[in-house]
Amino acid sequence: MRLALLTHEPFYPPTGGGSAEAVYLAGEFVRRGHQVHVFGPPVVEPERTQREFGVTLHPFTRWRMGRTTPLRNVKYLLYPSFLQRLVEAAAAETPFDLVLSQHAISAVAAGRLKRRLCVPVVMNFLDFLTGFMETWPVWLMPPPVLAVLKRYELSLPRRFDADAVLTVSDVLADMFEGTGFPRERLRPIYYGYDATLFPFDDPAATRRGEASPTVVMHGSFDHHHLGSIALDAVARVRAERADVMFEFIGPETEAWRRFKRNAARRGLGGALRHAGFVPYREIAGRLRQATIGIVPYEESAGVHSAFVAKAVEYLGLGLPVVATPLRGLQRYFPDEPLIRFASFDGSAFGEAILGWLRESPEQRAGWGRAAAARVRQELDWRVIAAHAVDFVEETLRRRQDVRL
Repeated sequence: MRLALLTHEPFYPPTGGGSAEAVYLAGEFVRRGHQVHVFGPPVVEPERTQREFGVTLHPFTRWRMGRTTPLRNVKYLLYPSFLQRLVEAAAAETPFDLVLSQHAISAVAAGRLKRRLCVPVVMNFLDFLTGFMETWPVWLMPPPVLAVLKRYELSLPRRFDADAVLTVSDVLADMFEGTGFPRERLRPIYYGYDATLFPFDDPAATRRGEASPTVVMHGSFDHHHLGSIALDAVARVRAERADVMFEFIGPETEAWRRFKRNAARRGLGGALRHAGFVPYREIAGRLRQATIGIVPYEESAGVHSAFVAKAVEYLGLGLPVVATPLRGLQRYFPDEPLIRFASFDGSAFGEAILGWLRESPEQRAGWGRAAAARVRQELDWRVIAAHAVDFVEETLRRRQDVRL
């Protein structure tokens, strides 16, 4: 097939969140002989990227897109209309057989293109984007406005009669089904990691905690990542273990700067270490030096429907995890001993971190070895991409059979 892949993030290199998935999906399509045309923000080395991944890039150049770009939310709202025109111009030259969107923002364009181009559309939701905004300051996202946006996002598959929907979690699939979208057109594929970049290292796992313990978190550092839960957890741990350091790997966002200011006011500035943005291929090297990985997300519909990438990467390295009780993770890992779910309370979260520090390195390494083997078998990107492409191909065959 000739496939149009739509995204609001640069195709390569990954910039955080769900952006890592696109290259593996595209790679599986190309491996099966399909033509992949990627529509999204420009990449740094377009010619090299096209050669390396076997895709054709169609860059969106009207304005700069990105997580830290000025007026980000306004640009996100305008982006689907202009993205739609970019795809239509390419389709006028050679028609596409199917449109696949990544994330909700591109799903709007994909839905409109279904009507304009009369081709099957598959929407891939790597999160419930507007659900995360529940933790934003009210002056940034007034609750009445947010309620409208959340309803609109969940209505997208039904509103545009998507031919199939991929979701990042069972919880998100349930939410789309709750709007009346047919369950047989829904397929949870979860979120993965590259097992070749995050290999389990038995000696490293056994040595964790021998020197000063380090608690690590990496991510895009949005408002739901760093709030009172994370700050209170640092305070609880440092009250008992002044030798524990908290390392944060990610860009210097406003949420990070506020978190750092609040930590300084409470005398916790010395507990924090900021590594800045680290490319995806280099993150494992930083995580491997840590003792515990954390997911201290504030509660929202967005986090409950997520399948948090960092948790999978921690497990791939055999790194013990403390997370708030996110339903998407709990549904998939109900009995995983390497993940401990604390309540949405910073003190309880800190106590769970201390609980891991009290375990012997040998016990942590043993659980880590088993967890790493499981996620390598089930959640490596190549496994996830194969399941996703199977479903997309089935969808196209089903549409072709209906036409016959």
